[in-house]
Amino acid sequence: MAEFRVGTAVDAHRLVEGRPLVLGGVTIPHDRGLEGHSDADVVCHVLTDALLGATGIGDIGRMFPGTEEWKDAASLDLLRRACERIVEDGWRLVNADCMVVTMQPRIAPHVDQMRANCAGALQSTADRVSIRATGTDGLGFTGRGEGIAAQAVVLLERD
Repeated sequence: MAEFRVGTAVDAHRLVEGRPLVLGGVTIPHDRGLEGHSDADVVCHVLTDALLGATGIGDIGRMFPGTEEWKDAASLDLLRRACERIVEDGWRLVNADCMVVTMQPRIAPHVDQMRANCAGALQSTADRVSIRATGTDGLGFTGRGEGIAAQAVVLLERD
């Protein structure tokens, strides 16, 4: 009988000048990018954390600490490496759902590419990876345009 596990995650990063905005492995035109040790891609970060949490391995900070080795790393690569790790333990993705919380920029034009990128890193197909966005009607740091947040849930299966 198959074993199933669910993992969830939340992440947020401040928007700053002088950095590209990368979400789901896509560089999105915007006047600011996300601040972080890596490229600060909150979509890939929450998917990575949800994978690791579901399997009990730990979290993104444990697997990819804030050391020189991971400075400016592409978070899509971190997601790929985390997926390779869980696959070694016999896990496979059933589906992933990610909600991006931002007022600007609009991510709808980029969602299909984001889904394809993340699905590839997750050794899956885009129909099993959902990436959506919501605004906060001007409330909080995302509503004021100070940062972007994301949350994700994944379902994993192992025979």
